[in-house]
Order: sequence, then structure tokens, then C-alpha cells
Amino acid sequence: MTEAASMTGPREPEIDISVSCRLWEEALPDARALSRNAAQAVLRARGWAQVRAHGPDLAHVEAGIVLADDAFVRGLNRDYRDRDRPTNVLSFPVQEPDQEIPARGETLTGMPVMLGDVVVAYETAAAEAIEEGKTLGDHLCHLVVHGMLHLLGHDHQTPAAAEAMEKLEVDVLAGLDIANPYGDGHPAVN
Repeated sequence: MTEAASMTGPREPEIDISVSCRLWEEALPDARALSRNAAQAVLRARGWAQVRAHGPDLAHVEAGIVLADDAFVRGLNRDYRDRDRPTNVLSFPVQEPDQEIPARGETLTGMPVMLGDVVVAYETAAAEAIEEGKTLGDHLCHLVVHGMLHLLGHDHQTPAAAEAMEKLEVDVLAGLDIANPYGDGHPAVN
């Protein structure tokens, strides 16, 4: 394959990982790889074209994941959601939920479409993993999957939407060999 051909061939979506809390890497040395893999699994499993009928393909999307601490997430939760407490995961989509993500031809040539950011709080996630009898790695993957689905426009504001989103989470996690996180029938994600 020529160099030019390899540069234009299929590639994975761009998932940028930032670790602002060193506890993630101390407790879970592969936290970056797990986060990236979970985010990419959402995009692959959802068959990106099925998520947004006229949206970009997998090679032209980008998302950010921040592995933070409770204090950072509490500040975001307070500032953006008027809830002065930490939570396990927050998602910040670039697009409004009812706004269509532009098709590849509608964006700057070669530039990925930014989906948004997912921020995961260490202390809350670690405590939930212990409480729920899960590994921290599996719980991190679940939170990233949940957050990525929010970036793609899914929510859990109604019982029907929550059920549909949970099914998507379970399906993606199964593809990562992670057990159903809703085994007791109750959502584990705030």
C-alpha cells in the first residue's frame, strides 16, 4: 500500500484522553486504554451511520475523555447543572440533542467532527465499583460507554429512553466482555 493510500484509508475515531487525577493511573494503570477502547466500542457498535442518518463516518469524529477527581466533577456539576455535588460521569455534547451533526462533506475537509467530552470522577466511580462488586476497570468502561451515548444524543429522561439507553449500554459492554451492570434492574449511573 502506498503512503498516500494508507493516509486516506479507514482509521479509528480520535479519542483524546486526559488524566487530571493521578489516582486513576495509580489504581488502574490501563485507564487510558480502557477508556479509549470503550469509547471506540460505542461508535463501532452503534454503526455510526445508524446513529445519525447523515452524520460523519467513524474516521471523522473526535471525542475527549477526562479522568478527573470528585472536586473537579463537583465544580462542573455545580456550574453546568446547578447540582453542587460530585457525580460519577458528566457528558458535554458539542451539539444540542435535537441538532443534527453535520455530514462529512459539510465540515472542513479532513477535519473531524467534535462530539464533545466525557468526564469521569475517580472517588465516586471507585466507591461505586466497590459497593456494586465490580472491578474499577469494568465500571470505568461502563461510565465511558454511558457518557459516549449521551454525546450521541441518547438520554434517560423518560422510562422508555432510559430502557433503550440501558439496552445499548449492555450490548456495547457485552462486546467488551463486561457483565450487565444493571443486573439488579436499577440504573447505576446518575
